[in-house]
Amino acid sequence: MAETAIKLGGKRKPNLLDELREMLPQGNLNLCLTCGLCSSGCPSSSFDDMDPRKFLRMLSLGMDEEILASRWPWFCSMCQRCSRVCPMQIDIPQMIYKLRQKVPRSERPKGILHSCDAALANESLSAMGTSPEDFEWIVNDVLEETQTDQPEFKDLEAPLDKEGAHFLVNQNSREPMTEPDEMVPLWKILHQVGASWTYPKTAWAAENYCLFMADDEGWEHITRKAAEVTDKLGCKIFLNTE
Repeated sequence: MAETAIKLGGKRKPNLLDELREMLPQGNLNLCLTCGLCSSGCPSSSFDDMDPRKFLRMLSLGMDEEILASRWPWFCSMCQRCSRVCPMQIDIPQMIYKLRQKVPRSERPKGILHSCDAALANESLSAMGTSPEDFEWIVNDVLEETQTDQPEFKDLEAPLDKEGAHFLVNQNSREPMTEPDEMVPLWKILHQVGASWTYPKTAWAAENYCLFMADDEGWEHITRKAAEVTDKLGCKIFLNTE
């Protein structure tokens, strides 16, 4: 019986791993020891039956279709715990970010997409679409109520656009709209320690959904606006409550 020779070589079809290597030199998976440290502290481990180590192995094995079909890259919080503990310093969060960018914008998770677009559409940068005027009214109303109901905090302050304050403080945009009383504990802490602080009337929202949606222009716009208002008011420290 004649034996059929197996030919090796030829051009291999480029895959996700090749693209990531070009975009992200520190994403070289040949360095992976499969030690599992990346998965040990990951808050998204086991979601959708996936974890960082499994994700890396699937990339290495060329399982592109399975990875692109998985929802797991959208569960990643970009906290960087995995890359911090990785003995080979493989930058998994950046890989996740690049993979998210491969998904057409209109096909990215609707919740994140709508929150990003809402933030870009108003001066508050609020994912809830809260205007600066509404935010100012809510803060002053909650402050007045707290001062009245809790006499021990009659001198409590929640300043807005206070020039020269040491801290510029932002606020999760859901709290003013859905749980306004949840803003008060932070005010009390700042009051008790005698901190000089202020909310800005614009760019006060703390979250940045555009970052999690891998929208470079969007998250840069939000970050720049927050930095600009900090400089404009002459604050020394930008305190991000998220």
